[in-house]
Amino acid sequence: MHRISTLEELEAMYGQPAGAAVVKEIDYISDHYKAFIDKAPFVVLATVGPEGMDCSPRGDPAGFVRVRDPKTVLIPDRRGNNRVDTLRNLVRDPRIALLFMIPGIGQTLRINGRAEIVVDPDLSASFAINGKLPRCVLVVTADRVYTQCPKALVRSHLWSPQSQVDRGALPSPGEMIAALSNGTIDGAEYDRAYPERLKQTIY
Repeated sequence: MHRISTLEELEAMYGQPAGAAVVKEIDYISDHYKAFIDKAPFVVLATVGPEGMDCSPRGDPAGFVRVRDPKTVLIPDRRGNNRVDTLRNLVRDPRIALLFMIPGIGQTLRINGRAEIVVDPDLSASFAINGKLPRCVLVVTADRVYTQCPKALVRSHLWSPQSQVDRGALPSPGEMIAALSNGTIDGAEYDRAYPERLKQTIY
């Protein structure tokens, strides 16, 4: 098997980025990039720590990621399963990468930077939904900001209704958990109770 193992080999194969691919990368959040973030109801967070990497989704009504200034975005940390893999990583390594997505839009927006975990009560209160506050807010300082072309989403037909998969074609969460727990967790009961559990714990 032939492997690429040096930057020189990689660059010989792909060449150097040029034109728009270079111009679009900046070290701050422009007004145009802010408009994209303001409309995004979904962002993926990538972090790294001693145990390895983590990639975690975050979602809320569009505008939930707040652009505080041209170098800073604020992300509320909503209630989850308490694995807190992202937060564990950030405590030890502040590097973070964000990928913003908007339904129906092919382009995505990326921010690479550093994050702090902030527990200021007033700041958390400003992100309240239905009277529920996030436990903390991630304060992300942007080092690199740029859009990603839509080729991946076009190829995948991600936003096409014809690409949607019937949930019944896949194992249910309860089925997967029951198998992994060797039957100690009742999968059918897990699935039955989940809609109400989601309703009670969404915020």
